[in-house]
Amino acid sequence: MSLIRSVQSLGLSSARMLAGPVLILMVLAMMILPLPIFVLDLFFTFNISLAVMILLMAMFTRKALDFAAFPSVLLFATLLRLSLNVASTRIILLNGHNGPSAAGRVIEAFGQFLVGGNFAVGVVVFIILVIINFVVITKGAGRIAEVGARFTLDAMPGKQMAIDADLNAGLINEDEARSRRREIAQEAEFYGAMDGASKFVRGDAVAGLLIMVINVVGGLIVGVVQRHLPVGEAASVYTLLTIGDGLVAQIPALVISTAAGVVVSRVANEEDVGQQVMSQLFSNPSVMFLTAGILALMGLIPNMPHVAFLLLALVLAAAGWALLKRQRKAQDTQAQARAGLADPLADPVAVEATWDDVHSLDTLSLEVGYRLIPLVDVQQSAELLQRIRSLRKKFAQEIGFLPPVVHIRDNLEIAPNAYHILLLGVRIGEGEAHDGQWLAIDPGDSAEALPGTPTHDPAFGLPAVWISADHTEQAQLAGYTVVDAPTVVATHLNHLMRTHAADLLGRQETQALIERVARDFPKLTEELVPKILSLAQVQHLLRGLLKEEVSIRDMRSILETMTEQAEATTSQNAAASGPDMGRLLAQLRKALGRSIVQQWFGQTQELRVIGLDHRLEQVLLQTLGNEAGLEPGLAENLLREAQRTLQIQETRGDAPVLLVVPALRVALARFLRLQLPQLAVLSTAEIPEDSLIRVTAVMGEGAAPSG
Repeated sequence: MSLIRSVQSLGLSSARMLAGPVLILMVLAMMILPLPIFVLDLFFTFNISLAVMILLMAMFTRKALDFAAFPSVLLFATLLRLSLNVASTRIILLNGHNGPSAAGRVIEAFGQFLVGGNFAVGVVVFIILVIINFVVITKGAGRIAEVGARFTLDAMPGKQMAIDADLNAGLINEDEARSRRREIAQEAEFYGAMDGASKFVRGDAVAGLLIMVINVVGGLIVGVVQRHLPVGEAASVYTLLTIGDGLVAQIPALVISTAAGVVVSRVANEEDVGQQVMSQLFSNPSVMFLTAGILALMGLIPNMPHVAFLLLALVLAAAGWALLKRQRKAQDTQAQARAGLADPLADPVAVEATWDDVHSLDTLSLEVGYRLIPLVDVQQSAELLQRIRSLRKKFAQEIGFLPPVVHIRDNLEIAPNAYHILLLGVRIGEGEAHDGQWLAIDPGDSAEALPGTPTHDPAFGLPAVWISADHTEQAQLAGYTVVDAPTVVATHLNHLMRTHAADLLGRQETQALIERVARDFPKLTEELVPKILSLAQVQHLLRGLLKEEVSIRDMRSILETMTEQAEATTSQNAAASGPDMGRLLAQLRKALGRSIVQQWFGQTQELRVIGLDHRLEQVLLQTLGNEAGLEPGLAENLLREAQRTLQIQETRGDAPVLLVVPALRVALARFLRLQLPQLAVLSTAEIPEDSLIRVTAVMGEGAAPSG
């Protein structure tokens, strides 16, 4: 059964691929080869039906791109019509002397029935159709397409910025952003193609007029000179056949031109053309009543067709009254609904809770006061949106995974210049920013006072002053670090994102990260997840690295270490139900040792670190070996020593890194992280062998209890 479906699908695909070449071959055949009269009638009928189908498609499209193939269809329809003109001209000149049916039943019907067999009437009707098509419809549609293409191209940068703003604000995802960008490009291409395709229709109208003249002259020559017909009879027969041929071609051309005008002149929304006309033209009862009144007055004028005017006035008045009653009923329904919302106890059914009332929390969000709205409004500067986009990209490059989108919203309940940063609905940071002012941050060595509003840097708590733009140069000369308001908010957000990177790595981000690695190393991920470790275990290990500010960019080394060490730690921890996550995390840090060292020390080979006093080290090993907690006195002395040595290290300009033996690293890192988050604790196992270690400060003098 599946084989049959595959063959059918392949056949359908092949048929679609061959449709274009077959149509071109058919057009060439009609121009070169003589066609039987019956086949010519079929082609004329197909041309008329194709024009009607194109017009109906144009009427039912909701936006121009729903019929993106229209320029190509317009070209093929024009070629088909011209090839039919060539084929019919050949038959008219060869067989016209045989009578009105010599060129087929379709041409005969258009020549006899539509114009009553009068070639003079036919000429007038044909010329009027050509004028309508060439001067009115085609020219207007071409102008609309030209202006539409120009304005679409001019609006592309703004639309692209709007898409980027929506993406940064979390209103859309990456796939929808790509889809909207592709739609904008296709829209520009469509109007550009329509601008050129309209020239085909105009050329077709001119060609139809010339073909008619040539056929009339040629028919007179053939009828009088070759067939020896009287001049009057030859003029009547060949001209009537030519007019029928011209009408057969021009009426479909007029229909297709109308379709082109409908496509390029419509305003895209969720309704087709018919729905737009009915919902907008007949939506105002006052207009219908006034029109009915004017028609009634005109119908009362003597010698006017009273029945027609008065009947139409009555119909419009009745339609207006029905529309007015419908609108009043809708207004009453809305008023009742509002009343029910205002009084929840009035209608228990209306306020019944549903699952739609349960909203998921945004992972990361930013709330701003109303004076900071210009910083995130795409219609204004929106500088903060660009900064957030840049910091998300930088975060992904440096930390190793794509953070969640920052959802931005205004909050009128907070101070006008305040902002709140929330993680899963919980506030993790707040501050103030003043749009149009600059924050001068004192690095600690500036003695000059600045005029402005004293404050603190919201990211790192340094003393700062909000100053006007006129004092920025003075602040820079005085040694202050000067940044604008969007940078203040973005820096604070960036600092909190890095601090809470482990919380930002959810199950969905972990899965996306593994899928990203699988593109380059498919075997590596297939072996690991879920055969060796579950997705939850991988997430736990990655979060463990992120909690201690270890980048997870090197996912290849991380996954390889997980694969190699998971089984070893499982065998050593056989009593447990899985691998020892603590030992596995230590192995991961060891594998990433060079990356960790480079993060803190850069490219230098000499590592200037804080060491641990031998006596204190022995006490800590004995205490932690007995699985007892730190005594209050020891913990207090240890913290004091850590602060002292950290101050010495920072004064010398060295990295704030404490180097300990592997057995102490986890416990000391957990203890010191709460009080001194800027102090990193590394183990000797994580240091590369080619590095030179130099202890520049020793922690432990007075921290270990005597005796």
